[in-house]
Amino acid sequence: MTIIGRKYQMVIDQHSRRKLGLRPGWVAIQTVVGDHLEVRFLPPVHDRSLAGSLKAYARRPVVREDEAKRRAWEREVESRWAER
Repeated sequence: MTIIGRKYQMVIDQHSRRKLGLRPGWVAIQTVVGDHLEVRFLPPVHDRSLAGSLKAYARRPVVREDEAKRRAWEREVESRWAER
C-alpha cells in the first residue's frame, strides 16, 4: 500500500520496480479507467552507441567515422604534397 503525499506523489514499491525493470528516467503514462488509475511505463531513449552491434552481419569491417575522416585527410594532404 502506498500513501499519496502532499504534492500528490506516490512511491512505487521496490518489488514492483524490480519486477517491471523500472529505472530512473522512465516515463509514466497515466490513464483514468473507470474508477482507477492505469499507469504504463516507457523506457527513455537510449544514448548508448550501437556501433558494432551488426558487426557479425557486416561484409566488411566496421570503421569508426572519426578514424576514416582522419585517414582520408592524411591521403589528401599526401596527394597535394606529391603534386608540388
